[in-house]
Amino acid sequence: MAASLKAHECWDVIVIGGGAAGLFAATVAAERGRRTLLLEKNQQLGVKILMSGGTRCNITHDCTWREIVDRFSPAARQFLKTAVASLTPQQVIDRIEAEGVLTKVESTGKVFPVSNRAIDVRDALQRRMQRAGTQVQLGCAVQSIHSASQSFVCRCLLTTASRAEESSGDEVEFRGRKLIITSGGQSYPGCGTTGDGYAWATTFGHTIQPLKPALTPLITETPWVRELRGVSVESCRLRLYKSMGQRPISEQTAALLCTHFGLSGPGPMNLSRLVPTVATAPRPSIEIDWSSDMSPEILAERFAEWRRAEGKRQVARATPLDVPNRLWNALCLQSGVAPETRWAELPKNTQQRLIQNIKRTRVELHGTMGYRKAEVTAGGVTLSEIDPHTMESRLVSGLFFAGEILDVDGPIGGYNFQAAFSTGALAGNHA
Repeated sequence: MAASLKAHECWDVIVIGGGAAGLFAATVAAERGRRTLLLEKNQQLGVKILMSGGTRCNITHDCTWREIVDRFSPAARQFLKTAVASLTPQQVIDRIEAEGVLTKVESTGKVFPVSNRAIDVRDALQRRMQRAGTQVQLGCAVQSIHSASQSFVCRCLLTTASRAEESSGDEVEFRGRKLIITSGGQSYPGCGTTGDGYAWATTFGHTIQPLKPALTPLITETPWVRELRGVSVESCRLRLYKSMGQRPISEQTAALLCTHFGLSGPGPMNLSRLVPTVATAPRPSIEIDWSSDMSPEILAERFAEWRRAEGKRQVARATPLDVPNRLWNALCLQSGVAPETRWAELPKNTQQRLIQNIKRTRVELHGTMGYRKAEVTAGGVTLSEIDPHTMESRLVSGLFFAGEILDVDGPIGGYNFQAAFSTGALAGNHA
């Protein structure tokens, strides 16, 4: 397949990047009868798909297309309407299931393959693309792009699997009448997403909005939090503060996971785009409400009931809340509850401190895990420079962008994959 390609051929469409957006772009373009070439610098397609969702691949979210776009920023929301309406979550699911990969909806609304194998999703997308007639060149690192004679010329360095770690390789040029750049952002650079596309975009006059890692875990040096590694809570209300004494800059209610380095899970990761990669004094902080479904007054009533019913039991050993025992013990310790204190003996001021810590635990942040653990990149090609009805550049005719390279990033839950699939399909349909 790759060996038979000829450098002097002029393709109807060249797609750079074989991830979520690129696979859909190349498939749709080829299904429209366009001679399509997909260039991928890795030795296999969809590397990031294979890693996503803990190698299970959260394909999309179980909701309407409008509910998908509503989870993005106002600017991205307006931009994504046409794309996501043209390829809805259900249509993505239908395409994958048509290839024999059944899907399921989990309690969070996330859609996964029944097999819990991301490779099944990647293979399904790859099968459909190859059946459509797309030609693929693996191990093809695009070095530069320029336009010439109403076409785009991609100068590439080819490597084989045996020489993938070498800097040397064969140089070749591929020419296409239309070009779709779906090279991703800078998240998970081990997948090959090292931000190459931003330089190509600027070559053609495009503006890049400031880049930062998003959906990445948060770092704290607070010892008792780090000692809770492995503890998770399904629903916490989180408030992010730039510094002490200020109003929260964002709020999120979602699951949280304590780790050996800090905080992870959907809640903290959704807030991470607003946290500096390395936070210096005055440091931002996150306020955690461990019992978001109960007000302080209801907690006080619950404690009073517990005091009457369980008065002889030790407070640290008997929790009236649906939280892990290790977390309850830590909250008691942080509130000054002596290990031997029984519920009937709990001083009122200590109970108030305990309720305060349940509702408003404040944790100082020291940064994020950055791009190496980020699921997406915030920032990218400025949306006002792209036609949202076609994904074509408003600056250069025949040039298209789709996926993470655009200034579009959403929360955890399959929203970013859906945006990539939809924008990729729209670009492939108009290229």
